[in-house]
Amino acid sequence: MSYAENFLVKPKFIKNKEITVIAAPFSGGQPRGGVEDGPDHLLKAGLLNQVRNLGWKTVGGSTDTGLTVMSFTKPPNDTDVGKMKQPRYVSNATQTLYKETAKVSKSGALSLLIGGDHSLAIGSVSGVFEAHPDACLLWIDAHADLNTPETTESGNLHGCPVSFLLGLAKSAEMEDSVFRWVKPCLATGRLAYIGLRDLDAGERAFIREYNIAAYTMHHVDKFGIGRVVEMALDRINPDKARPIHLSFDVDALDPIYTPATGTPVRGGLTLREGCYICEAVAETGALVGMDLVETNPALGSTDQAIQETVSAGLSLVRCALGETLL
Repeated sequence: MSYAENFLVKPKFIKNKEITVIAAPFSGGQPRGGVEDGPDHLLKAGLLNQVRNLGWKTVGGSTDTGLTVMSFTKPPNDTDVGKMKQPRYVSNATQTLYKETAKVSKSGALSLLIGGDHSLAIGSVSGVFEAHPDACLLWIDAHADLNTPETTESGNLHGCPVSFLLGLAKSAEMEDSVFRWVKPCLATGRLAYIGLRDLDAGERAFIREYNIAAYTMHHVDKFGIGRVVEMALDRINPDKARPIHLSFDVDALDPIYTPATGTPVRGGLTLREGCYICEAVAETGALVGMDLVETNPALGSTDQAIQETVSAGLSLVRCALGETLL
């Protein structure tokens, strides 16, 4: 056993350190094209080999290589439902992803989703929580993605996935139409945010009303990232006995590190702070699912900007899977 392997934490809930990568080239939750190309760029940059080099066994997948590349067909007549844009496209895609993620998670493997926009988390989190119903969710993002079909201003569903998972989206549009398949799976006491810095009024109201653990960049500046992660995990996983799903939007990092993303907000996490979050989750041994979303190569102003964003995403994945500095 190598020096580095001595310090790798054994996963608590994943058998034989197995993982399946699910590539979801999907952009229906927001209006900017290009985010559907994010998975391909991550894969071409060597994601699968990097995962294997950390001692993970890539299993399952559509070609039994540990990789499933999903495809999504856009409905021909996808009119708005209430304020929601492209609701059938998003519902169909996330339901398909939910089934695939549930299959992976029930097999005992870790599910790693690479997207695609953050609406995909409706499916990925639902699938992981079906296999691990006592899990908690750590949401790393500049945005809370907590709008409901009634409170959303834009109608873009990548800003709504958490409300679906919590069951806050209770409108007639949800119950009687395309999203009726979604079943709330997440309790407010098992959700924590880190990195918030762009919130809508309705999202602030929900966070306060339900006392959701939410750590903005103000908290990161005040306490430091180590203390913030400790506080977040103490709130949602106090005994470290619950499985953890980590949902990481690359726009949580400052745009200097991830310029090729759709909704950048200045003043975000440094790359090292983002990696520390992932390292701290890895140290628990409790990770059962991860999303890495919103890499949009089309929005990189240069090849270097695209490369920097992809490289940052790969670093986050490696750290969550156990890569250490020593």
